[in-house]
Amino acid sequence: MLSARSLFQEIVDHDDSFQLFCSIAASGESQGGWENGRIAALVPDGLRDLAPKIVRHGADEDKHGRIFRALLRRRGLPAVPVPPETDYTMLLERRGIGLAHDKLRREEPLSEEDIVVYLAHSRVTEQRAADQMGMLLRHFGDHPEVGKAVRVISHDEDNHLAYCHEELLRLARRGHGRTIHRVLRDSALAEIAVHRDVSLAVMEHMGRLLRWPAPKAAVLAAGIRGMYAYERFGGWHRMIGLRPPERTDPLGGRPVPAPGPA
Repeated sequence: MLSARSLFQEIVDHDDSFQLFCSIAASGESQGGWENGRIAALVPDGLRDLAPKIVRHGADEDKHGRIFRALLRRRGLPAVPVPPETDYTMLLERRGIGLAHDKLRREEPLSEEDIVVYLAHSRVTEQRAADQMGMLLRHFGDHPEVGKAVRVISHDEDNHLAYCHEELLRLARRGHGRTIHRVLRDSALAEIAVHRDVSLAVMEHMGRLLRWPAPKAAVLAAGIRGMYAYERFGGWHRMIGLRPPERTDPLGGRPVPAPGPA
């Protein structure tokens, strides 16, 4: 029987699929770390109090990249190039979602609206990350090889999502409510399509590495398309709501360190 648990276990148990999975994850986290670092350096004067939190957000994502690379090293595996069709961050940028990298490379301060775009985009992508890590935490939080990494990353992603809620609500009170709603909606609708495309591409690569029979690959692809249909019909609304987080100032405390050797 196919399940998220059995599928991920199959990927973890095979060196080639594990190598690709960790390489894709490490690359995405490293990109996120760079983006947050640039945004923190370019925050406008009126929002300078946000800079330490953005720095913390980026530092967490850099840490996640190191965690995935450490998992590879423990197996004696190098990182492999990320297939462009699986590059979630790049594909979102191509759809105009988030702040473009060429803008972040300039030395010009960002505007308040740019920060709204960054936080709204992050609110959507962090929802996806928190949901995925929550699923892995339920099934693999005690796994001898990846359990520590899953626990640390899941905790961080929950904090990142809470931070986005908190700061977007604060910006809404400053008069950015309409912009926030528009960017959240546009980001969510683009993200669910990119997530579908990336998921199909990743499953195609995994299928070749793991030599899945055609019926199994077809069932998995149908499941991905079915999830997209559900999200396009109305499930995307969960990605745009805002509520005060249970824990205030989620990025204001001490960061959770990367796990040491098992």
